[in-house]
Amino acid sequence: MCPRTKEQNELIRMQRREQILDFAARTYFRTGGSFDIRDVAREAGLGYGTVYHYYPNRHLLIEDVLSSGFERCEQTLSQWANISRDTPDDRQLLTYCKTLLRLWQSDARAYLVYKMAAEHFTGLPEKDRHPAKRRFTERLYVPLQSIIQREDDSVDLMLAVLVSCCGLHYYANTSELDVDRIAQLAMQTITKES
Repeated sequence: MCPRTKEQNELIRMQRREQILDFAARTYFRTGGSFDIRDVAREAGLGYGTVYHYYPNRHLLIEDVLSSGFERCEQTLSQWANISRDTPDDRQLLTYCKTLLRLWQSDARAYLVYKMAAEHFTGLPEKDRHPAKRRFTERLYVPLQSIIQREDDSVDLMLAVLVSCCGLHYYANTSELDVDRIAQLAMQTITKES
């Protein structure tokens, strides 16, 4: 058996880190945010020392979970904004709602960003709350609001519906979201239909 190359070791390290981050986000929902490194190791089927090697404390782990979640959410919004260059019509906005729900369904880290934003990032240490709020506002909320071009609380209501319904998925540990139905409910808050 040949020893692994530097590139192979780096790939394994990156895959392990991604595995830990995925399980940390899922553990967050299972434990209500009060978890430690051992909980993540148990959920991921890894040794405590392995997780501790990558993340010596819970704070660094949550920081990386949110950072990668932010990146994925920002990328999704950017892609949608590029497709919907001008003011999007309701059909395009419905597509964004569905895209966001599908992202959240498959990526607990991305959902955690919006979930924590809805809670004003209270699960973070005080010194980290303001930067997280600022990043969410500047990179996700304000761009969406400017694309939708509504002055009222429509964006807040739409996101509240999406976050709440997806939360049921994570907290009830259900396998599927009714993406179409939830997106329609979210759109009703924008269009004021009943």
